[in-house]
Amino acid sequence: MRINQLPDRDIHRFFQCVLQLDNMDECYAFFDDLMTLKEMKVFITRFTVAEMLLEGKTYQEIREVTQASTAIISRVKRSIEEGNDSYKILLDRVKKYNEE
Repeated sequence: MRINQLPDRDIHRFFQCVLQLDNMDECYAFFDDLMTLKEMKVFITRFTVAEMLLEGKTYQEIREVTQASTAIISRVKRSIEEGNDSYKILLDRVKKYNEE
């Protein structure tokens, strides 16, 4: 994992805090305080790109919807192919939650 290159104590503490968020309002408030709008847009765009790639969308379709560069789309695709399956796991959980 690339994230292992960060200081253990710092990253562990950060994730402990994220896991303490109880609801959507707390998520909105925390991430609003944490990031600039530009940073948030980058994260949301990458997540949307991952979702569209997992749905089988083409680079062109993804670019039209997200305005993401082909470099960003390629990086996300590589993460999906070589990463930890986190995009798929989370999207499957949200889909299951929304179906209940």
